[in-house]
Amino acid sequence: MIRRTILSAFTGLLLAGTAAFGSAHAQQPIRIVVPFSPGGGTDQYVRLLASELTKRGSLVIVENKPGASGIVAADYVARSRPDGLTVLMSSLSTLTSNTVLYDKLPYDPAKDFAHVTQIAYQPAIIVGRMDLPYTNIKEMVAYAKANPGKINRGSPGAAILTNLAPMSFEKMAGIGTTHIPFPGDSPGIQALLGKQIDVHGTSITGPLPHIRAGKLRVLGVMDNRRLPQVPEAPTFKEQGFDIEAPLWYALSVPAATPKDAITRLNASVNKLVTDPEFIARARAIGMEPRGGSPKEITRFIRTEHERWAPLLQSLNLVKEAQ
Repeated sequence: MIRRTILSAFTGLLLAGTAAFGSAHAQQPIRIVVPFSPGGGTDQYVRLLASELTKRGSLVIVENKPGASGIVAADYVARSRPDGLTVLMSSLSTLTSNTVLYDKLPYDPAKDFAHVTQIAYQPAIIVGRMDLPYTNIKEMVAYAKANPGKINRGSPGAAILTNLAPMSFEKMAGIGTTHIPFPGDSPGIQALLGKQIDVHGTSITGPLPHIRAGKLRVLGVMDNRRLPQVPEAPTFKEQGFDIEAPLWYALSVPAATPKDAITRLNASVNKLVTDPEFIARARAIGMEPRGGSPKEITRFIRTEHERWAPLLQSLNLVKEAQ
């Protein structure tokens, strides 16, 4: 009887300890690692996403690790413990562009990550100062041809689509600008406001307050339709240049992360991005929420790689990125 009582007590303690460990683990925050500086458009959206997920019962925080076109953040997550608690805000740059722009990466985009879901997309745009001698892309092209080397163009990084798409456009239009990369969108916008650069490749989220304040203007939208936030800004297609460049954002985790952890996070995010109130708040900062299954985002990333990698190789950007 005594032996049975001791065994029961021991079993109870073991179960209690296991439950306590599970509870403690469940209370640990999920960290979404953003490869850009705080304050940029993507950072704003991810913070909105994290805040709303936290309100719905999943403790989520944002950690910024800018640098080297997303390599710092991607490598950090790739090497993190695969427990579903460390998540990369991934994009074209971390999963495709860097494989072309760098001779050697500390992580393998194809092998080191499992993908959870897409979270949003938005078209690339080019914004400029209000004191420039051109007010749209068509006028900028004419100015660039008449004044070679006079336009300084910023971007959030060499491997970011908001640099690659403008470079592709410049090749198409037969012009050139002096590219000045920044460690994220916010520093580039501040440089634009400070007249250190003339134009900046970006998305609508970061510069929107400055556009509404009359300090910046959108020269062109790389989409097949105008943006609802700035309906007066023409698309590139309207100005005679056939180019579209949607930026997309996803969540990725270390490759060995258990499927159940991926499934839980996927379900939480997909429930949120279909909520009408959340969609309205996201659109207010220029984002279009979008979810999907792990298989769908994995397939989409593969398609994007096949689309952009050959173009990146043709632009011969390796020396710039190093």
